[in-house]
Amino acid sequence: MLIFTRKLGETIRIGDNIRIKIVDIKGKQVRVGIEAPLDVVVHREEIYLKILEENLQAAEVESVDLNEVTKLWRPEK
Repeated sequence: MLIFTRKLGETIRIGDNIRIKIVDIKGKQVRVGIEAPLDVVVHREEIYLKILEENLQAAEVESVDLNEVTKLWRPEK
């Protein structure tokens, strides 16, 4: 892990197109601004872990026969 010390208003660059800026410091909290391309996904750690958990749960769901699903959408006459 690389550790930086930054002051209010200072930035960190990751590659050519990601910029992290220290926006505000209040007590023990630091507000961080992130500029990144739209194709780069940025999440807080707890949100990222929740997404991973939900994806794993969704992958465990039993597959349904496509013919049965079709019948639900277009009932036979």
